[in-house]
Amino acid sequence: MTEVILEASDKTVVPVQAVTEGELAALLDAGPAFVKGFAALSEFKAKAGQALVVPGADGSIDRVLFGLGSGEAPDAMAFRALPAKLPVGDYRIATAPAAVAADQIALAFALGSYRFDRYKPRAAERPRLVAEGVDVAEVRQVAHACALARDMVNTPANDLGPLQIETIAREIAEQHGATISVVAGDDLLDANYPAVHAVGRAAVPARAPRMIEIAWGDADKPLVAVVGKGVVFDTGGLDIKPSAGMRLMKKDMGGAAHALALGRMIMAAKLPVRLVVLVPAVENAISGDAMRPGDVLASRKGLSIEVGNTDAEGRLILADALTRAAELEPALTLDMATLTGAARIALGPQLPPFYTDDDELAGQIETAMAEVSDPMWRMPLWKGYVDALDSDVADIKNDPDGWAQAGSVTAALFLQRFAPKGPWAHFDIFAWNPRGRPGSPAGAEAQAIRALYRMIRTRFA
Repeated sequence: MTEVILEASDKTVVPVQAVTEGELAALLDAGPAFVKGFAALSEFKAKAGQALVVPGADGSIDRVLFGLGSGEAPDAMAFRALPAKLPVGDYRIATAPAAVAADQIALAFALGSYRFDRYKPRAAERPRLVAEGVDVAEVRQVAHACALARDMVNTPANDLGPLQIETIAREIAEQHGATISVVAGDDLLDANYPAVHAVGRAAVPARAPRMIEIAWGDADKPLVAVVGKGVVFDTGGLDIKPSAGMRLMKKDMGGAAHALALGRMIMAAKLPVRLVVLVPAVENAISGDAMRPGDVLASRKGLSIEVGNTDAEGRLILADALTRAAELEPALTLDMATLTGAARIALGPQLPPFYTDDDELAGQIETAMAEVSDPMWRMPLWKGYVDALDSDVADIKNDPDGWAQAGSVTAALFLQRFAPKGPWAHFDIFAWNPRGRPGSPAGAEAQAIRALYRMIRTRFA
């Protein structure tokens, strides 16, 4: 991606004054009369996301005023809206609330500069920010990883199948000196990934299912396992989705994209951990070999699973991946998946739920969320709903009884049966902006991984 965060510039650098509504009058009174008059003429009131490009006497840009709204809870991510309001050029933040970290402002600017233009190329030039006193390399690495996740989610399934996810994983592993192993097609049965095979076997051979495993770091470091759901397209299987429900299913590999992006952040920063990234990559297709409602599947853990609904396939492939993680005895396990519509009904598209029984881990996640403005909401692993997963013919079933109703909770309870012992958290992300806003265009969004990266840095410091 084009670098938009700079350490220095040999061009004219325009100052940006970020100001709250309450601070605006004092700032204007202290400056040139022209600026005050121009702000009044332009009806600039410092509302959140509002920008005013102030010209100089020679017609160049003298400064930019950027509104932060009421300022009651300053949020660095407000600066995501800034790039879209600026002409091409180089800028610096001249004034901003002291409570907002400069590195987070720079990261917000980078995130807000994201464009997905693979199929509709646009001019490459864009505004750039000179970030003074900031670890620019760190900001770029996090921004690049988030852009990778968004690019993967935005890419349609015809150009992003299981093989393409494997290729991206191999590139990341090679870049950071990690090892990678891939088991594909019918070899999944010999390698004891039967649930991954069952979900993906209906796809054409060129889009055969596979289990991807990246390993990195020194053996004496604590192991962090990151697991991501990689369903490249979800028809629903024989329980086929209606067209409206299938329209965005190119994003059903969002968990895999996020897992690879988080792994890339950890490796790029050389955090003092041992890392394993596990990605089961499949297409939930329809053919004569597709799994059927009522089928009983084997799993890597040895538990039999009744398929009540072929559209609840993500938890099946995660079951095998989480079992593999458990075999490695991790110090921390995180899994990410675009798993349930119930999560969206409960919390909407901007606030993904997460689940853990570990209060210390939950507290660390919540602290990191606040530090980097990456919102989530802890939901309960309510044991009263466990019985909804009981099957008459198998150890467990993939679709809960209707009386439980809480679809995101019961999905998390299903995964908990396969998760490693010790600290584990599950993230039911959406990975999508259904409504475009300045700095957050409609389309793919990176969720949870900035907070998880900050949490891992702190937990294993």
